Amino acid sequence: MAHFEIIEFEGQKMIKAVIQNETIRAEAGALHYMRGQIEMESKAPGAGGILKGMVSGESVFKPTYTGSGEVYFGPPIFGEYITLELNNQEWILDRGAYVCSDIGVEVDVYRNKAATALLGGEGLFQTLVRGTGKVVIQSQGKAEWIQLNGEKLSVDGSFAIARSSNLDFKVQRASKSLIGSMTSGEGLLNTFQGQGYVLLAPVPNLYQNLINQSRYIPTTQPTAPKGLMGRGCLGFLGGGVFIIGIIGALALVLFN
Repeated sequence: MAHFEIIEFEGQKMIKAVIQNETIRAEAGALHYMRGQIEMESKAPGAGGILKGMVSGESVFKPTYTGSGEVYFGPPIFGEYITLELNNQEWILDRGAYVCSDIGVEVDVYRNKAATALLGGEGLFQTLVRGTGKVVIQSQGKAEWIQLNGEKLSVDGSFAIARSSNLDFKVQRASKSLIGSMTSGEGLLNTFQGQGYVLLAPVPNLYQNLINQSRYIPTTQPTAPKGLMGRGCLGFLGGGVFIIGIIGALALVLFN
């Protein structure tokens, strides 16, 4: 199988894949550069694959690289790249996490339950990988491997970047009572239960955290809205917040 290595330049990381008369697969647009006798090929999927891509919004093209040499995948990031080793297994990945893999790993689309997708923050569609070989994924921070042996893991947020496909994923109230959930400040939690693993990246690494925080630094002095248009915008936003509050309250009632 191919050898995947995470390399770092100037604090940024990317993936170096070494192949010897082998074939690997990658996400469309992931190539940074390559050297050696390597041929890249991108085949159009069947009608079913195209339909899945249209519905899920995922790229249906996964180029392959065949030959001998070195392939460098990116983009170079301040976050982290993580390698999974599959042995005839299935994993569900956070959308956009997949970067590259051995050719023995099939990449597909997984659909979450509608209510769970709407309220859990993971989205209706995620990436499914199955087979045998290595898979490289990306995240904003270092991953914590949590093994579940029948117990339940509750997560406040959508920082579970990967999970074993056989785990039961649900959205539940933080407390048994409606009042308890509303007053706890937690509301709904993503829960995972069964036999398998969950990869959590609860904290972005230092560089990525600085980038994230810089987005909230104002570049200009905000001014209050003026005129009827401004007051209309404020009224519209206030109505939107009210509607979101109602939806949240209903969700707390419906989910256990």
